[in-house]
Amino acid sequence: MMKRFWKRREKNGAPGRVAKIKNKIDEKYGVRLRKAAAVANRFSLPLHAVLAWALYFIMEATSRHSVPEAWTFMTESLAVFAYNSFMIFMSFMLVYLVRRRIFMRLLLAFLWLLLGFVNGTILSSRVTPFTGQDLHLITDALDVVNSYMSPIQLIVKVGGVVLGIIILILLWRYAPKYQKRICYPLNLVAFAAVVGLFAGTTKLCLEQRVLSTYFGNIAFAYEDYGLPYCFFCSLLATGMDEPYDYSQETIEQIVSWDEEEASEDPDTEKPNIIMLQLETFFDPTTVEFLEFSEDPIPNFRRLSEEYSSGAFKVPSVGAGTANTEFEAITGMNLRYFGPGEYPYKTILKETTCESVAYDLKEIGYAAHAIHNNKATFYSRADVFKNLGFDTYTSKEYMDVSNTTENGWLKDEVLLGHILDCLDSTARQDFIYTISVQGHGEYPTEKVLEDPAIKVTGAETEEKNNQWEYYVNQLHEMDQFIADLIEALDAYGEKYVLVMYGDHLPTLGLTVEDVSNRYLFDTSYVIVDNIGLEEEDQTLCSYQIAAEVLDQLDIHVGTMMQYHQNRRKTKWYLPDMELLQYDLLYGERYAYGGESPYEPTDMQMGIHQPVITNVVALESMTYVFGQNFTTATKVYVDDEYQSTNFINDHVLQLRETVLTENAEISVKQLAPGKARRILSEGGTWSFRYKDRETEDSGENMTEEGTGEAV
Repeated sequence: MMKRFWKRREKNGAPGRVAKIKNKIDEKYGVRLRKAAAVANRFSLPLHAVLAWALYFIMEATSRHSVPEAWTFMTESLAVFAYNSFMIFMSFMLVYLVRRRIFMRLLLAFLWLLLGFVNGTILSSRVTPFTGQDLHLITDALDVVNSYMSPIQLIVKVGGVVLGIIILILLWRYAPKYQKRICYPLNLVAFAAVVGLFAGTTKLCLEQRVLSTYFGNIAFAYEDYGLPYCFFCSLLATGMDEPYDYSQETIEQIVSWDEEEASEDPDTEKPNIIMLQLETFFDPTTVEFLEFSEDPIPNFRRLSEEYSSGAFKVPSVGAGTANTEFEAITGMNLRYFGPGEYPYKTILKETTCESVAYDLKEIGYAAHAIHNNKATFYSRADVFKNLGFDTYTSKEYMDVSNTTENGWLKDEVLLGHILDCLDSTARQDFIYTISVQGHGEYPTEKVLEDPAIKVTGAETEEKNNQWEYYVNQLHEMDQFIADLIEALDAYGEKYVLVMYGDHLPTLGLTVEDVSNRYLFDTSYVIVDNIGLEEEDQTLCSYQIAAEVLDQLDIHVGTMMQYHQNRRKTKWYLPDMELLQYDLLYGERYAYGGESPYEPTDMQMGIHQPVITNVVALESMTYVFGQNFTTATKVYVDDEYQSTNFINDHVLQLRETVLTENAEISVKQLAPGKARRILSEGGTWSFRYKDRETEDSGENMTEEGTGEAV
């Protein structure tokens, strides 16, 4: 509308606002812009090469948080640096296909710098760099961004991106266009020639091992092979490629070998099996520059001396909880997936996957998952159905009043929910529990006035504050471990409790800082009350479940039996890749051509909210019941109502008028504007008469009296 208004004014002889702005810009900058554009067009190819080199240097300096380190990388890995610069140069060939060449150059430069900026920002909060798979995690990242950035930092960084976009819009509108005729056939041939040259260079670099398609450590790969190459590998290379020699005959040989070696399960009572994955848990005394006022993890250390324990090799460092979890539950190896991939965000959202949960259910176990973080983080509310769990208790079903200083729910809340899972069935239970208390970001200011463990030795006061905060979270997690074992002993049933850390913290550790000179090791311990023989050994996260089942003489499941029978054989890893591909991406030859696993009808939460009474006052309504949490919301006639959580027995509605026969229900909602319903509790029919109760079969529907005052 405004645009038409200004055009009408111009027709009537009045200079339009746009025309005025154009004239002013042209008077002040037009000549210089046109001269610059002419020079850029005349010497465009060498200028693009220089620009690509400069952009890439800035990207590496931003990612490494150091100009000297970027310079060292450029001079010591010149071939890799030149290859990545060539990739950026290739993108600038798009300039020759448009008339707005200045705009296109700056747009491409902005996008490359944005990639470096995002990677540098992420690496300031975790060890794992920015990968293509992080694009699948954008919603999860938005949920936790406040834990990693202050509001001011967030505003500055978002503001910088917005400013860049505004500048690009202005350039689109006012920058000079290329005036000569574009010869599209010639330019397209030139573009194709550069792409072909780049493809040949890539092949040559791979053959000469300047580059690699396998990233054993994605953080180190980015340092060795550069940000552009590694990012696009992670973006384009997902899932598993078909291994060499994959065939029905090969898979049948692997599976038949397992069947021949597997022993029969004895007809004896099995224990409850509890796997406890501890967020960012490891032995901090292995950090050589730190000193502690006392042992931060005395209980875990004592248990490690009394029970089977050892080093625990995990697939990531600083982040990647869901990937350690994936390996531990499925027995599958992340190294065979695309670099930086999270199967929870890709294949497991589409299909079921054999797991220790499915395997144990075959012999009568119930399978439960517990996590004191939100249900939808890493898509767990969907993925756990495809991993065979019967129930999943998340933060939305917990008391969230006891949190750390940076907002994560403390692990002690898990104890009661583990016991609830044991109480919920009369059979043996498999309980996979994921903790969150040790999660970063760790505050640089001193937030613990009188810490139980005093920490010294870090290079700066800010770093020392981070370490002291983190170590005191470990200390509380260690006490939770002791309380859990005491509770399990008192419960009176046989149990095996497997505990391990998912990865090291994001605190700038290098291999020189830790005594074992390796950043992908945490620790595990297997505690039991059935007299298992102590056996200390190093285990990978994809081996832990099979090892525990083997000690219990449980031999079920294709992957579990494979690890039990083949772990110390010559072709263990190559055959594992073949089998893993077959089960997830191949023809399922191991299953006879079709997967036997169906998604479970998983119940969210062990205890559902229940309404016991509703009282309507003049200005508000109170809903009384049981098992309410901050995630419990009231619906009236299936319409969402703004709900205040008072306590686990009382909810409050504001400005809600209840009519005769109004249907009142309570539902557990995941946080967010989408209002995803995780589960639904009971309903209450509001009537102005005496209370009645009707049994509707499976569900109890209570019809009660409301009191209007």
